[in-house]
Amino acid sequence: MKFAVKAWSNGGARAGILHLGTSTIDTPSLLLSTRKGLPHFISPDLLSCLPSPESRLLHVSPLHFLEGLSMKTISKIGGLHQLLGLHDHCFVAVPRDSIQCLPEASSTNKIGASFETPCGRLLIKPVEYMEMISSTRPELWATLADEVPAWVSDKRNKTSVDRTIKWLDECISLSPASGAVFGAIVGGSSLEERRRCAQEVATRNVSGYWVGGLGLGESMDERPALLNAVIEALPEEKPRLICGLGLPEEILQGIAAGVDLFESTYIYHLTLGGFALTFPLDRTQINALNLAPSDVGSDPRKINLRATVFRKDTMPIVEGCTCYTCRNHTRAYINHLLNVHEMLAQILLEIHNTHHFLGFFRLIREAINAGRFEEFRKEFVQRWR
Repeated sequence: MKFAVKAWSNGGARAGILHLGTSTIDTPSLLLSTRKGLPHFISPDLLSCLPSPESRLLHVSPLHFLEGLSMKTISKIGGLHQLLGLHDHCFVAVPRDSIQCLPEASSTNKIGASFETPCGRLLIKPVEYMEMISSTRPELWATLADEVPAWVSDKRNKTSVDRTIKWLDECISLSPASGAVFGAIVGGSSLEERRRCAQEVATRNVSGYWVGGLGLGESMDERPALLNAVIEALPEEKPRLICGLGLPEEILQGIAAGVDLFESTYIYHLTLGGFALTFPLDRTQINALNLAPSDVGSDPRKINLRATVFRKDTMPIVEGCTCYTCRNHTRAYINHLLNVHEMLAQILLEIHNTHHFLGFFRLIREAINAGRFEEFRKEFVQRWR
């Protein structure tokens, strides 16, 4: 893995280039949320419909594979690339995801981290976690962490940092020859513990940093201070990854602090609810946008395609959108699919929402390269709030 920062904007936001596997990806960038290595509704043959190479970063939790094939079998097959047939994509492994494999702080102990998984509540030890990493063979993986919610005590925050640093050293000592290592940084809502953890991890031989423990109860108002406490202690030349920030405002908040990679379940939740992203991705359209209240009660960023108002709507989801869904289908057709409970509705919606959200990241990179990120951020937040 190689990473280089190419542009800064307003002090914290930065644009760079990440060389991972055979792909070269511009940052800030999105990791596509997956279930067992594949997007939730998009089949492998439809992945080519998504913008490339932006869509080649796939977030995966090794815990997903605890049901079904054994780790020994996955290793014999040749890891996730051979198992799934995705040789041009890059897998980024993080212990938890934000849908099914959530950390359970009250059950975590000094032996290992506890997670709620489809297989029930499991205690994962560092040596077991590294067996999963060795078997699945991702291009990039984050070390095991003791993630805690925002409301725990100062003593519990300190314990989480001590355990995470201890497990970091164990994971590094057991790490396979391939795959870039991202050191986990935790500390809950404590600025002091966040800063201490970041300083400790920065002294280790890692390729980048995973900021964990966010999106677990802290407010948006207290998050900037937590992010700044971490980022200020990290070297600039290494990439930063974050989980748990999914809304567009949260993404912009993370980028303002200097985060490069984002794992987000926003697309999944939109798609599951029958929503489609519709906010304009062209600066001229943004400035000319009329924000009058919508007839269907949706906010200006998305529309609810289950609504009866779309039953006879022959327009694409977004006029001028180049995604497969908008080029081939209408709002009326997707409304019909949703109302008769056809899975094709979620497939078409996930294609559009992924395409649109990747376009949002492209707009952000353009704003950073032009030196106007903070202006772009203020415009976006003010218009949609």
